[in-house]
Amino acid sequence: MLEKEFNYYVTNQEELVKKYNGKYIVIKDEKIVGDYINEADAYNDAITKYELGTFLIQLCSSGKDNYTQTFHSRVIFA
Repeated sequence: MLEKEFNYYVTNQEELVKKYNGKYIVIKDEKIVGDYINEADAYNDAITKYELGTFLIQLCSSGKDNYTQTFHSRVIFA
């Protein structure tokens, strides 16, 4: 799940850093669909447009040490 989005980021990291360095980017279907100053804004906007589990939020920065393949699940209790 989200493997293609993560691989897109890793494969294109150098080019993405030139454009989005230090921002949180939302990746869906191997496309950048948003860039944000903080993770909360990225998440809050993305969930209004896309189903959970269909997009990846990644801090865009250089170096292989600056990405992980850790996924968080948020649960909302009613």
